[in-house]
Amino acid sequence: MAGRFGLLEPAAPWLPASALTEADLVLVPALAVDRRGVRLGRGRGFYDRSLVSCGPRARLVAVVRDQELVDELPCEPHDVAMTHALTPGGRGGCPAHRRNDAANVAVLALKTLEC
Repeated sequence: MAGRFGLLEPAAPWLPASALTEADLVLVPALAVDRRGVRLGRGRGFYDRSLVSCGPRARLVAVVRDQELVDELPCEPHDVAMTHALTPGGRGGCPAHRRNDAANVAVLALKTLEC
C-alpha cells in the first residue's frame, strides 16, 4: 500500500519503534555505502534517526548494487555507520564496526566478506 511520500509500505499491523532495540540484524536500503560503513541515503535522515535505537551488537547491513560499494563517501556527525554491505554479486564489504568490535564480522552473501 502507498504510504507517506508515496512509498510502498507493508499493511498494518506494524512493529513498534522499540523493536529496533531488540534486532540482531537490520537491512538498510542505500544509494551507496563506502568501506568505512558510511551510507548514502536520500538526505532526510530517517534511517539515521531510527538506527540510533539499535543495540550495540546489531548488524546494520546496507543493501546496495555491486557498483554502489565505493571507497569513500562524505560523512556527517549524525550518520550511523553500517557494519556490513550486501551486494547481488556477493562483493560485500566489511567496514569497521561502528562500535569498534571487529569480532562481529559475519558472512552475509555467498562469498566471504572482505575486511
